[in-house]
Amino acid sequence: MGIARMCYAVFMRIRRLNHCVYQVQYHIIWTTKYRRRIIKDYVQTEIVRSFYRTLKKYPDWYLSEVNTGSDHVHLMIEFPPKYSAAEVVQKFKAYSSADLVKRFKFIRKLYTDSHVWSAGYFVSTIGFNEKVIKAYIQNQGQYDRGEDVTSEFS
Repeated sequence: MGIARMCYAVFMRIRRLNHCVYQVQYHIIWTTKYRRRIIKDYVQTEIVRSFYRTLKKYPDWYLSEVNTGSDHVHLMIEFPPKYSAAEVVQKFKAYSSADLVKRFKFIRKLYTDSHVWSAGYFVSTIGFNEKVIKAYIQNQGQYDRGEDVTSEFS
């Protein structure tokens, strides 16, 4: 499969809302129902289009990367803490499933219940190096003393 990339947020940035500042990026994976190998290049293109349409409905979601295998999808995404990972996955799966069933006759025949994706998913946070975080926490009190600790993050 070719790589389909969307670069909304190349680097994980600190994001701000009215009452929240966050910096969380997720790696999400889910598979097709019965692990059927239905994601051909032209199906992948429609999946990516569907994801763009979903992002228009949720403008505070930032999709960094998208890639697929023949039977699964990978996303790298940032979204505010007001959304759960389960809610985000549900929206992407529901909208893309409906789009794929409408667009492709062979998918309609394979999935007569219109559920293209399996029920489960994998989610993991993507963060900084553990050593960097540990050093940051250990040196918290030193920031008030005016010491330069920027070298810890390079």
